[in-house]
Amino acid sequence: MLVRFGVDVGGTTIKIGMFDNQCKLLTKCEINTDKTNAGANILADICKKINEILDEFRLSKNECMGVGIGLPGPVTASGYIQGCVNLGWGTFNVKETLSKMLEYVPVEVMNDANMAALGEQKHGSGMGSESVVLITIGTGVGGGVISEGKIIAGTNGAAGEIGHMPVNPDETEKCGCGKKGCLEQYASARGIIRTARKYMEEGKESPYLLSVMNKADSGSAAGEFTAKDVFDGAKNGDELCALAVDSLGKYLGIALASVAAVINPDCIVIGGGVSKAGQLLLDVIDKYFKEYAFLPCRNVTFKLAELGNDAGIYGGASNV
Repeated sequence: MLVRFGVDVGGTTIKIGMFDNQCKLLTKCEINTDKTNAGANILADICKKINEILDEFRLSKNECMGVGIGLPGPVTASGYIQGCVNLGWGTFNVKETLSKMLEYVPVEVMNDANMAALGEQKHGSGMGSESVVLITIGTGVGGGVISEGKIIAGTNGAAGEIGHMPVNPDETEKCGCGKKGCLEQYASARGIIRTARKYMEEGKESPYLLSVMNKADSGSAAGEFTAKDVFDGAKNGDELCALAVDSLGKYLGIALASVAAVINPDCIVIGGGVSKAGQLLLDVIDKYFKEYAFLPCRNVTFKLAELGNDAGIYGGASNV
């Protein structure tokens, strides 16, 4: 039996899936990301787990077609990672290093968001579309772009970094990347919390969020609230929450209209933790996208991601 692996490396956990030759998932698991000693043990841990899975299924290295691995940082076509702050890595050739450690099993390396985009395009909600944009909205905002069935990675592997598109030149606070006015400052989970707090500081009232902050048994610490709380408030008619959701939708609509003018996709897939807001999120993005998009680029279908946390491993396996 021929198999292939998809590996999705995150700052907290590493997801590993083994697939058959037709990309049917056979087994999957997670291991902790060991960031001690500047992440020196990460690749060794991945190799150890892959070998354990092969042994469990009584398979040899010769029956492994290859490993597709996604990393949280820019990756060049030759497999060099351009620094991975979340892992403690500098610049080195992951493709060659990992392949050698696995006794020269073929390895393909890509940015994790691009890998997730490929997974959704091949096996998820983007199936049937040749031009797909995936935007992941969680703590931050990531993205991956598939055009005519191919990943757009860019010269340094940094294409698709939608979260760092400038959308507000008047912003005074810095984004985590060091710039000001990035999409991530408004459209991420942290961004919508930040927007809601600013409205509250301006004197706007939110009965829903106040009730959340006053509850001792809420999911947040006393005096705090989550992005989910803001969306729940909007769904329950809270005006401040509705304004914060509308602001998020506006900035996303502006950014995705710009992306559409360059890529002209037929499908935009929304993933990440914030995507659990569901139809409310899709509706507000679609509203502003249609307002700002160039007319020939407006015929886009917005969909929620289907594969969830498995999108990356499916994309990695598909790239082998």
